[in-house]
Amino acid sequence: MAIKFNGEFHVPRPPEEVYDFLIDPNRFAPLLPEFQSLSVEDATRFTVKVNVGVSHIKGAANVKMELARAERPKSAQYKGQGSVAGGNVSLTALFDLSVADGGTKIAWQGEAQIFGRLTSLAGGLLEPLGRKNAQTLIDGLRAALTAENIPAVGNAANSTGFPTGSTESPASTTDSAPISTNLMNPEAASGGEK
Repeated sequence: MAIKFNGEFHVPRPPEEVYDFLIDPNRFAPLLPEFQSLSVEDATRFTVKVNVGVSHIKGAANVKMELARAERPKSAQYKGQGSVAGGNVSLTALFDLSVADGGTKIAWQGEAQIFGRLTSLAGGLLEPLGRKNAQTLIDGLRAALTAENIPAVGNAANSTGFPTGSTESPASTTDSAPISTNLMNPEAASGGEK
């Protein structure tokens, strides 16, 4: 099952600052919905632990991410693989940056490929949840990049501009609180009400 997302938004920061934020997993990863922790492996690879709750499948998933493409200050692309009871997921997220109106236009697109029993157990719930989580991530990203001071949580960057070192980051406390992924109520996943 493939779920695709895309959109764009504008922030009052120059592309260089937006790019630096996007490639720093210590600043970017805590914006992920249901974020628990982060382990940075090297300049382009890290593992994110997130809570998962779809129907009666609950737990945590470790998602191995890689900064697959980075062109300063124009674009950054992540690819990732993870597993949870009943399924596997493959992710891509691309951010294209351009100068616009004294700031940066961020055109983004992503895709989640979900495989295994998870698609048959919670198939109809996955797309609304995926869309809601993608919007939560984008809302958090927009809020972080429009804040007066961008949080400088990340490690020092090496000469390539990629963060280095290994850290464990606690769960984020951003202005955009992560949504609950407990989907016992299908309307909660789609944002609708009964």
